[in-house]
Amino acid sequence: MDSKGQASAEFILLFGGIMVVVLLVVYMYNNYIGDLSDEIASNEVKIFNSELNSLGNYFK
Repeated sequence: MDSKGQASAEFILLFGGIMVVVLLVVYMYNNYIGDLSDEIASNEVKIFNSELNSLGNYFK
């Protein structure tokens, strides 16, 4: 008899399920970006150190 209430409840459950999936994807993406930024920073430090060492050879 109350089909409007059932439709509303189904819509809320569907929306809640979609939000759970979106939050999981955002969490995994955040971890991926964090790991990637650490790797980029590490490579930049290595490049910077090698350039400093090559410049140091000119002053010896």
